[in-house]
Amino acid sequence: MTWTEWFIFLFIIQIIHGLGTWKLYIKADRKAWEAFIPIYNAVVLMKIISRPWWWIILMFLPIVNLIMIPAAWVETARAFGKDSKLDALICILTLGFYLYYLNYFAHVNFIENRQLKPKTSVGEWITSILFAIVAATIVHTYFFQPFVIPSSSLEKSLLVGDFLIVSKLHYGPRAPMTTVAAPMVHDTIPKLGIKSYVYNDNFEERNSSWLNKLQLPYLRLPGFETIERNDIVVFNQPADTLLDMNNFNPDRNYYKPIDKKTNLVKRCVGVAGDTLEIRNGYVFINGKQNELPDRTELQHYYIFESKSPITPNLIDKYDIETVWNVYKINKEFWDDDRIQNFLEQNKKKVYLRETKRDSLKVEVYGAVGQEIFYKLKMEEIENKYLINTTLKDSKKIELLPQTISIRQFSNTVPDYKGTFPMNAAYDWNYDNFGPLWIPKAGETIELSIDNIPLYKRAISEYEGNKVVTRGNQIFINDAPATSYTFKQDYYWMMGDNRHNSIDARAWGFVPFNHTFGKPVFIWMSIDGINDGIKNWRPRWDRIFTTVSGNGERRSYLIPFLVVVFGITFFNKWRKKKKAKA
Repeated sequence: MTWTEWFIFLFIIQIIHGLGTWKLYIKADRKAWEAFIPIYNAVVLMKIISRPWWWIILMFLPIVNLIMIPAAWVETARAFGKDSKLDALICILTLGFYLYYLNYFAHVNFIENRQLKPKTSVGEWITSILFAIVAATIVHTYFFQPFVIPSSSLEKSLLVGDFLIVSKLHYGPRAPMTTVAAPMVHDTIPKLGIKSYVYNDNFEERNSSWLNKLQLPYLRLPGFETIERNDIVVFNQPADTLLDMNNFNPDRNYYKPIDKKTNLVKRCVGVAGDTLEIRNGYVFINGKQNELPDRTELQHYYIFESKSPITPNLIDKYDIETVWNVYKINKEFWDDDRIQNFLEQNKKKVYLRETKRDSLKVEVYGAVGQEIFYKLKMEEIENKYLINTTLKDSKKIELLPQTISIRQFSNTVPDYKGTFPMNAAYDWNYDNFGPLWIPKAGETIELSIDNIPLYKRAISEYEGNKVVTRGNQIFINDAPATSYTFKQDYYWMMGDNRHNSIDARAWGFVPFNHTFGKPVFIWMSIDGINDGIKNWRPRWDRIFTTVSGNGERRSYLIPFLVVVFGITFFNKWRKKKKAKA
């Protein structure tokens, strides 16, 4: 719904509230009309049920209000003597309409100066748990959010198993857009594996379903920083249509609200207004190579030719994340559409990517089973590998006696099927890309049939316009268009692990309304986080360290523990001193 529709909806709710409680207001020695005045009726109600005024604020906060509004229903019933567990249950199950029964049919009296404390220990536990959830949800939504690094796309900078504190304050807290959802979880309820929010994710029904009318428009509070080049940013994956982020072959596309799209963390290498280009795996901004912070270590694929087979010891010693074998295949065979279709249909069994070719052979890297290896008539190139490592480690490997050569791999083969904008007119790939202008709020771009593939998704999907092309003409909202002025800023997010990162090179720009936080602190780091609890090993040098900064990381764990123990012992000493006095 739009803000206007929400105001109308809230006005109707006020009328419903007034009709269901005006007699109760009179019994509480208030005026009947006070039950109908928006906001004021809530202030009066808080006085009737003897609850603090700030409950009103909580009742208007999305997600939190799913707890606070039912709490207000129950407290209203209790204020008029209906304080049994059954009364509370009926209040919740009838969505507050139990108050209509109390207002018109039940003989109830207002209980002044009633006992607010729950009568049973179970009631105390429930109250405590609910308010703990409320407090945690507010912190989680508007201040700080915990985040675990799930993949190696920022490896060396942020590691798999790093537990982060993400600040919502830096770029401005974004209000939830999904109003009906489970608190403290993202898009899926843990263990149950079911959707955590109410929304119709069928693409064809996204604009007509009444469930989707419950969405709030985008709203953001002011922040104290803007997103700067090379910031590490947490955001919602703009092109996310996956039910499960680990399953790239869903039964259909799932259309998600912005705040329930998959959370990702990447480095912002290009900000609004920049012209970005990637040359041989390195980012250039406005014609100059991007200078990264000194803690950043880029990883690339390197072609490693050795006198002997690569060993596990070498892989571990130089922290090589990925090793691919290199093969040759007949050019005519590789270019056959039937072979390419076969590879596409058997993604789980075979992964092959082209690196270079001559007039007879195509060189590919990847993994393939023995059966398919023979079926494709492939030849393995002995002791030649594609390895994923840093420049620093590649120089160390270069000095090994077994090394014939090691050089950085740069893909020159166009990959329009897997690279933004996924259009055959753009012969880009992950290593060689652009130049591309990143849209900026308020700036206008001339549109043409040539560049509309680059900006169509931003104009239509992210800015809510209808964009179609007919012949050589572009139509925006059914009107011919030769230019467009962007409404918001966009960013270019990439992983430092250049060849093991699905990022903006695949799905394009990230709109500002999809960004929600800046990682500021690593409070825990566990090596082997995905290998079972028995294999967990704390990375002590990363615990209680900052995400950004210059020079070597410094852990603040010891100072933190000293302060905690100091405060603990000081309080004990003070209590003993008071006891003696």
